[in-house]
Amino acid sequence: MTLTERHSQILEILHKQGSVSVLDLANRLEVSSVTIRKDLSYLEEKELLYRAHGSAILINPYINDRHVNVKEKLFMDEKRLIGMRAAELITSNDSIIIASGTTVHAFTRQIKVKEHLTVISAALTATSILARDRNIDVIQLGGFVRNTSLSAVGNYAEKMLEDFSCSKLFMGVDGIDLDYGLTTTNAMEALLNRVMMRVSQKTIVLADSSKFGRRGFSKICDLDSIDHIITDKQIPQKTLESLNEHGIEVSVV
Repeated sequence: MTLTERHSQILEILHKQGSVSVLDLANRLEVSSVTIRKDLSYLEEKELLYRAHGSAILINPYINDRHVNVKEKLFMDEKRLIGMRAAELITSNDSIIIASGTTVHAFTRQIKVKEHLTVISAALTATSILARDRNIDVIQLGGFVRNTSLSAVGNYAEKMLEDFSCSKLFMGVDGIDLDYGLTTTNAMEALLNRVMMRVSQKTIVLADSSKFGRRGFSKICDLDSIDHIITDKQIPQKTLESLNEHGIEVSVV
């Protein structure tokens, strides 16, 4: 097998599996681990894969912070469908918390209530949308406003939550890693999300399929700490099976 053929084989395996270890590649291609590591280094320089912990994956799992105006233009149809499914979970006279994120914004646009609803919101965009409905009482969390997400974070927001108890938290994330857990790109936001989870009976994560296998800078919680994930049909089958094994309810739209 030539060098080019071996590189093609490595990429083909990666596209089929999503990730593969150095040892597995060495055994399958009948070369040494040293040779595989050199191959992976070369392919990483060409930005064709990403190396992590003795293995290779297709994409860099680490996410940089991006402005909400940029993120809102990504996966718009998927976010709309996720939002529609999430809105179905709201019951009469419910009390919910809405965290930040563009998928959460899409969710707020789908909320239509005939009776009363109480919403505690971190996101300024969500508040501006829901406050127009006479059937919805909105409590806007205060504190420091993040420029990139247009949402409140910090001690003031955390302190306010101590006075409330809600049935559901609807939360967006920047990354869902099956081993590491749920993450966001901002440490203050991660802290606030943990407080939100403590005062909510159920945590519902709204995340399009691009969030799986990715990591933000700050960890929110382990995978077992959440109850329900709503995502789109592009979620990898292996990921879906693993979530089910963790006992997490998954809705695919």
